[in-house]
Amino acid sequence: MEIEESRQLTIDGEVCQVPAGTTLREACLQVGKEIPALCWHERLTPANTCRACVVELEGSRTLVSSCSRMVEDGMVVHTDTPRVLHARKGVAELLLSTMMDDVNAPELQKLAQATEADPAHFRVGETLVQPIRDDNDLYVRDYSQCILCYRCVAVCGEDAQNTFAIHVAGRGLQAHIDTGFDRSLPDSDCVFCGNCVQVCPTGALIGKTEWSLRQENEWDEKKIQVTETTCSYCGVGCSLDLHVLNGRIVKVTSPYNHPVTQGMLCVKGRYGYEYVQADVAHLQGS
Repeated sequence: MEIEESRQLTIDGEVCQVPAGTTLREACLQVGKEIPALCWHERLTPANTCRACVVELEGSRTLVSSCSRMVEDGMVVHTDTPRVLHARKGVAELLLSTMMDDVNAPELQKLAQATEADPAHFRVGETLVQPIRDDNDLYVRDYSQCILCYRCVAVCGEDAQNTFAIHVAGRGLQAHIDTGFDRSLPDSDCVFCGNCVQVCPTGALIGKTEWSLRQENEWDEKKIQVTETTCSYCGVGCSLDLHVLNGRIVKVTSPYNHPVTQGMLCVKGRYGYEYVQADVAHLQGS
């Protein structure tokens, strides 16, 4: 039997031992140190874009991204020094300055509250309003809410879907998520699986039903009931979580810990639920 290699390090004065290949963020979580993250996702390759997860590593000139840095023997890590907290606060303030609002960004809200970030600190005038891209029946794109976390690009690529329908175009302040020559989604390579919608942390990508209900002030998270079921379209056995509001299915997701789906679905599993609530009497009479 092979003996698993381990690494010993010190986190905020506490000596701990973790398996080799563990990231600093995972190690911190194992000893009860919560590390914020916006671009990191349990199902995706770390993108190292948001810098919210930085920690101070003794011997390192700069703060390091804990979501991707692997643990090494003898590391001494500090998670809540003034330098770390100042950096995280700056991240929150910069991101908030680029967004219209953070109502659909709970992870960013949590970071802002924890660091006492001032949303107006870097805001100069009004945030640039980008037109809502509503060109299909399944989901809406609102890039005014995009923080360029790259989650959608990763999940559409090698990490899950392998469709490569979207990518990052432009540089610096002109960087943006693009479908290729700014095409509409129906004209792009998109297969409408909606996996990008599921991993988006800010509501820049949002299901059409949810978006419409929010516009009408009828979306109430507290009233939503979630029921677990199995997709009825094929024999793969994908697990579905049906989000039901006032007796109507308004969204479908999938748990990340499911061995089959790992949170990812196809277009039928995620959006093909309207038949459940069809007007049977109307159909029989037609």
